[in-house]
Amino acid sequence: MRKVFLLEDDRSLGLTLQERLHREGFDVTLATSLSEGRALLDETFDLYILDVGLPDGSGFDFSDEIRKRKTAPFLFMTAQSDAESRLRGYEAGATEFIPKPFHLREFLIRVTHVLENHSPTKKYDESWILPLSEVDEVDFDSFQVKVNGTLFSLTQKEAQVLKVLVKSSPKVVSRDELLNQVWGEESFPTQRTVDNVILKLRQILGEDHGQKIQSVRGVGYRWNGQKMEIK
Repeated sequence: MRKVFLLEDDRSLGLTLQERLHREGFDVTLATSLSEGRALLDETFDLYILDVGLPDGSGFDFSDEIRKRKTAPFLFMTAQSDAESRLRGYEAGATEFIPKPFHLREFLIRVTHVLENHSPTKKYDESWILPLSEVDEVDFDSFQVKVNGTLFSLTQKEAQVLKVLVKSSPKVVSRDELLNQVWGEESFPTQRTVDNVILKLRQILGEDHGQKIQSVRGVGYRWNGQKMEIK
């Protein structure tokens, strides 16, 4: 049974969503505040559903804490549905951004879509490894980068963007192609979102490896480094 973490400060709505997800076969843990959510960070979930406006903080801040410790996908649901909030959500690494109010059926469809298409669970007995040097590498299964003996975590979107570039190399990948392949048509990011992810990837990869993501002016980006290995 898939385990879902639900963070919603409106207890009535939270209980309704919890009950409906239970009927769909999910094991749902409900938290109504940031402090309750933090107390559950050591537990393992397949999906995190986060409200943004909370009585003791923000779902955006909590997503940063999740990213540092977990590889499971997360989505936001919030009444803050303006373009700036949506962009902040996607740049934080969210797979979906559901504006309130929403139709319950739409909510269930989006949750199912995320679990079926964005779960980090391996589908094959293979490990996708990108060697950066003799000692540095990217592990796409664990969403981790090892540089000079230090481990860094990638968001799901950062890992997907890098994988698309590496698998397409030496071909140049346009920003629009990255938007379509990583975010999909149902989302609302912009080309600036892609640029921000590339900037973060370069920072994580460091000075020696970050430059392997080359900018091609007026087009997009190209990976100019080692190829992927399947182990």
